[in-house]
Amino acid sequence: MYFVYLLVSERDKGWYIGYTGVSPDHRLMLHNSGQVTSTKGRTPLKLIYYEAYTEQADAKGREVFLKSGAGRRFLKKQLTHYLATTTPHP
Repeated sequence: MYFVYLLVSERDKGWYIGYTGVSPDHRLMLHNSGQVTSTKGRTPLKLIYYEAYTEQADAKGREVFLKSGAGRRFLKKQLTHYLATTTPHP
């Protein structure tokens, strides 16, 4: 299985979108332990969304889409209730 996931930094409220071939919970642990360079200074992070795929190419393609403007709009619409109960996100 491959996963596309969305993390929110509890420090700066910014989003991180990524994909992985391990469980999203394991990947979150790696991010929060400082083992991922791109999020090292933004911990703690919280997993708020993920999607599962059987094919790696599909997960990579979805990650690229979610990082685009249209993808971020999709996520904001998909997470309307979550975002309404928290501070604004990018």
